[in-house]
Amino acid sequence: MGKYNKTSLQKLEAIIKDHDYSIIYEKGTFNSGYCIVEDRKVIVINKFFNTDGRVQILLEILINNLDIEDHLDEKSKQFVKYLLKDHLMTHV
Repeated sequence: MGKYNKTSLQKLEAIIKDHDYSIIYEKGTFNSGYCIVEDRKVIVINKFFNTDGRVQILLEILINNLDIEDHLDEKSKQFVKYLLKDHLMTHV
């Protein structure tokens, strides 16, 4: 438990991309592991993160930095809620 798979990552990426954000995986010196260029709606994530790390970072970005939670359809909200529940259980 606590491990995310590639399908979870792809679904989360799709939710974010549906709101006109681009996600790029690149090498960089990001203190937090990611950078958001808000005026261009671009999210840059350290490409060396594994799938689990990528999902965790995207969840953090979705919850703390993007103002799209209220605009998600019910299916997407339930999926994010499921991922967050698992995320919180692994970080207790």
